[in-house]
Amino acid sequence: MTARAWAELLRVSALFTVPGDALAGAAAVGRRPNRSTALAVGASLCLYEAGMALNDWADREEDAVDRPHRPIPSGRITPRAALTAAGALTAAGLALAARAGRPALTVATGLAATVWAYDLRLKHTPAGPAAMAAARGLDLLLGATATATAPARATATAPAKATARATATAPATPPRSAVPAALPAAALLTAHTYAVTAVSRHEAQGGSTTAPLAALTAVAALGGAVVRDRPGERKRTGEGKRAAASARLLVTALTGAYLRTAGRPLAHAALNPSPPLTQRAVGGGIRAMIPLQAALAARAGASGTALAVMGLVPLARSLARKVSLT
Repeated sequence: MTARAWAELLRVSALFTVPGDALAGAAAVGRRPNRSTALAVGASLCLYEAGMALNDWADREEDAVDRPHRPIPSGRITPRAALTAAGALTAAGLALAARAGRPALTVATGLAATVWAYDLRLKHTPAGPAAMAAARGLDLLLGATATATAPARATATAPAKATARATATAPATPPRSAVPAALPAAALLTAHTYAVTAVSRHEAQGGSTTAPLAALTAVAALGGAVVRDRPGERKRTGEGKRAAASARLLVTALTGAYLRTAGRPLAHAALNPSPPLTQRAVGGGIRAMIPLQAALAARAGASGTALAVMGLVPLARSLARKVSLT
């Protein structure tokens, strides 16, 4: 019972939507995932779970009326335990980010501040969706910054060990260059999060047709933006053109998965904005982050990373049957 309660409090089924942020950020800066990327993923997971625990602590009185089955109002987890978990997970997330370098810690600190500000102050204000969306965008930038800060491996050509040690690493991509490179991908993920968060504000009572309809429009626009040609793609020739065509097919397939995952439940909620259908729309929007992250990685040329991110889909779907995403 205790394990089940903590799984519900922390929304563990939504955890699989988190690693793709850092991996898409790594792809956006043109680097393969490395040790610092793994540290960014760990930091992201900790900060995400901190937000979940803090969210239920802050909403415990509201949940006592609208969601009495939740772990805190049902008495399965005490408010003090939830708040302690939020603080401990935040500290763990910042510690992991610090190991990835000072630039990553700077981004993680901003992410943690955004998470706490959203849960404690901004959630029920007009700035709520923007704060949640900013947190997702910062999460992608955390992965980009951490990955770019780590030295890139290079191949040693000289036989001498001294020469091999000297050429074992290449200069790191400057973090200042990493953030601008990752901003377009972060903006797309931010826009999707904003749309889903706007719908989630009505999931307990339902009744809003405007929010899911606006979100559906946003999802369609984001899908179009992902599959749009990047500058210089049409000028490629020969083998480069064939490789670009294969990559485009993958991007199109992943974008289709994103549109299907997010669009169908949003359309149902727009036609019938009942609480159950609105909650399904929110859950679909959360799950759709995985194919969106994969599509962003593939668009940046990281097909392997994109397929790895998509491998999280069956795991997320399986766990969502046991623990609610919302």
